[in-house]
Amino acid sequence: MADSPLTGQRVLVTAGPTREYLDPVRFISNPSSGKMGFALARAAQARGAQATLVSGPTALRAPPGVKLVAVESAEQMHEAVMAGLAGTDVFIGAAAVANLRPQVRAEQKIPAREAGLTVELVPTPHILGDVAVSRHRPAVVVGFAAETEHLRENAARKLRERHLDLIVANDLTVAGAGFATDSNEVTIIRADGMLREVSQRSKSDVAEIILDEVEQILPAAPE
Repeated sequence: MADSPLTGQRVLVTAGPTREYLDPVRFISNPSSGKMGFALARAAQARGAQATLVSGPTALRAPPGVKLVAVESAEQMHEAVMAGLAGTDVFIGAAAVANLRPQVRAEQKIPAREAGLTVELVPTPHILGDVAVSRHRPAVVVGFAAETEHLRENAARKLRERHLDLIVANDLTVAGAGFATDSNEVTIIRADGMLREVSQRSKSDVAEIILDEVEQILPAAPE
């Protein structure tokens, strides 16, 4: 799309899960496949953007022309995002970041017979929140909200509290939407009050619709 407003823009996308290790072989994570984030990076690159993908562990290959930065933990993802934020025009936080990690990581494998094991959890860095208030804040910051109830209310609250320009919410209880699927069904809410329901379709098609909305709010490039 040579005439896309995204042509020449720098787009940074996060994708996939993160892993927060309890010991060398066990970790806290989630079923994210990374497909939504990879689809967004691929679609942005096809529109002429310079796309960078910061991804947790997935089985996916980087789309042609997209720079891939592979990470594992939330802390590593946070560091990679903040390091690449300067000069970025659009940030899309599509990763399913584990928001808790064990306070202590055991040096050796914890025996399975360990009785009464208690694990204290602490928060991981808030990537989206830090991007939104950074001095290098992109012109457009997009977040995702994976919910199991009160979809619109929870997404709208996150939009306000995290100072986002747009949020994409999906209901994890809907078959064929959310984690580890080829399709998705989302509600897009913009900071200007616009709300768009997107019926279930391929994640590639959902990515195009999301980028259409991003283009609507992306400031025009100077002449």
